Amino acid sequence: MTDTPTRGDIEFGTIAHLVRTAAERHTDAEALVDVDAGCTWSFRDLAATIDTAARSYIASGIEPGDRVALWAPNIGEWVVAALGIHAAGGVLVTVNTRFKGREAAYVLRSSGAKALVTVTDFLDTDYLQLLAGAVDPATELPDLELTIVLRGAAGGTPGGTPDNAPDNAITWDEFLGRATSVDTATADARVEAVSPDDTSDLLFTSGTTGSPKGVETTHAQNLRAFRDWGDVVGLTAGDRYLVVNPFFHAFGYKAGILAALMAGATILPHAVFDAQAVLARIPRDRITMLPGPPTLYQTILATPDLDRHDLSSLRLAVTGAAAIPVELIVQMREQLHFETVITGYGLTEACGIATMCRHDDDPETIATTSGRAIPGVEVLVVDDDGNEMAPGEPGEVVIRGYNVMRGYFENPQATAEAIDDQGWLHTGDIGVMNDRGYLRITDRLKDMYVVGGFNAYPAEIEELILAHPSVAQVAVIGVPDDRMGEVGMAFAVPAPGEDLNPDELIAWCREEMANYKVPRHVRVVDALPLNATGKVLKFELREQAQAEPT
Repeated sequence: MTDTPTRGDIEFGTIAHLVRTAAERHTDAEALVDVDAGCTWSFRDLAATIDTAARSYIASGIEPGDRVALWAPNIGEWVVAALGIHAAGGVLVTVNTRFKGREAAYVLRSSGAKALVTVTDFLDTDYLQLLAGAVDPATELPDLELTIVLRGAAGGTPGGTPDNAPDNAITWDEFLGRATSVDTATADARVEAVSPDDTSDLLFTSGTTGSPKGVETTHAQNLRAFRDWGDVVGLTAGDRYLVVNPFFHAFGYKAGILAALMAGATILPHAVFDAQAVLARIPRDRITMLPGPPTLYQTILATPDLDRHDLSSLRLAVTGAAAIPVELIVQMREQLHFETVITGYGLTEACGIATMCRHDDDPETIATTSGRAIPGVEVLVVDDDGNEMAPGEPGEVVIRGYNVMRGYFENPQATAEAIDDQGWLHTGDIGVMNDRGYLRITDRLKDMYVVGGFNAYPAEIEELILAHPSVAQVAVIGVPDDRMGEVGMAFAVPAPGEDLNPDELIAWCREEMANYKVPRHVRVVDALPLNATGKVLKFELREQAQAEPT
C-alpha cells in the first residue's frame, strides 16, 4: 500500500484499459479462479477471453452506449461477460439474482436493454422461465433483441419451457463463436473510442417512490473510487479474494472485480454463501481477502467446529451496512485472524463508497463509525436548510465529489430531487459526525432498512404487496432481528369482504419478490394510522411492533 497512489481514473482511463494494463503487469499470475467450473484464467488469458467477448458483442450488433443486462450469480463467466460489455463500448446493467420475473422485467424495460446475459440452471432456477412467466418478452420488452445463456440450456429447462420463452436465445459458446467475424483492429478501435467520462454501468436502486431507478456512473468515477478503496484496505498483488458479495451489487462488482484487477489480486467467485463451504475454501484456496456484511462474519463465528478450520491465511476484511458490535471486530481479529478490519459507508448513487475507516483505527472506531470521507470527496451532516451541524448533532448526510452519480437514467426529475444545485447528493440517511470527521449513521429518512446486508425499501415492497387481490392497504417497516439485523414487518388492511391470512400473504410474497424483501412478519389490521394529510404514521407502527413483539 502506497501513501500517494496514482489515481485510478488517470492511470487506467477506462475499464477496458484496466483489463489490458493488468494483463501487461501481471501476465501469468492467476486473475480469476472459478473452482466450481474447474477454470482458471491468468491475467493474460482473462484479457484475451474478454476481448473475444467484446468482439462477439460487436458481431451481435451491440453499439457504443447500448445497455446489456447481466442476470447471473457469481461465476467466472459473469466477469468475462461484464468486462466484455465495457470493451465493446456498452453499458452494463446488473440484475439482482434474487429478483423474480416481474422485478427483472422492470429493470430490462426501464434500461432499454438490448441484450440479456443470464443462466437457466442456478439453484434449480431458470431465469428465462421466471421472465417469460411474468411478461411476454416479445411484446413487453421491445428493446430486447438477444438473450445469451452463460450456463444451462438456451431454450430453458427441458420439458418446462414456456410457450413465450424468447426464441433469440443462444448459448455462451455459440455467442463466443461469433467473434471470428470481427477482427482485432475493429475491437481495438471500439476500446479506444470509449471515454473515461462515458457511462460504464447502470445499477438499479429503489427509493421512497417505490420505483427502482438506474444509477449512471462512469468509467473514471469507478476507477478512481475503487483504486482508493483498495489502497485504504491494503489489497495487493498476490491477494486471493473470495468474492461472496453478489456481483450485481457495487460491493461485489466494483469493490470486488474492479478493485482486484487494479491491485493484481486473484478473484475467486463464490455463488452462494454457506459458512461451512466458505470455511472449507479458506485454507484450500489460500484466501486472504473476505469482505461481507456483519451477518457473514457472525454466522462464521457461530459455527460449532470453527476451531477445526485453518484460517491463518486471512488478513483483510471489509464490512458495513449495519450496526456492528465492538466485540465482533475483536473476534474477527482474534478468532478469524484478520490483520485488517475496515468498515465503510456508501450508496449506489455515490459509486457505492463515500467514507471508510482506516486500517490503524481502533476497534471501537471501526465498530461504531463508518469512517471518514475518502480522498476527493466531501461528506457533511446538515440540517433541513443545508447548514452544517456541529459535531455530535444529528442531521442528513450529504455527499459531494467525483463519486456522485451522473444521474438517474432518463429520470431528470428524480435526479434533481437527489442532487441539489450545489452538487450535494442528499442521501436520506441521518448521521452524526464526530470532531475527527468520522461518520456514524443513526437513522434513515427514507425508511430503508437493511436485511443481512441488502437494502430493503418499504415503498417498493408495499407496491408489490398491493398487487395481492386481498390487500387494500399496506405499510412496511423494519424491525430488529437477531440473525439478519433487521427484517420487514407488514401491516396489512384486507380488501372489503376478504379474509387475509398472514402466513398465506408471506407465502405469496415469496413467489413475487426477492427473498430479502419478503416481510418476515405480517399483522392484519382494520386500519393504518394516518396523519391529517393521509400519510401513514410509521412511527406509530414501530411503537406497536415494539410494544407487541412478534
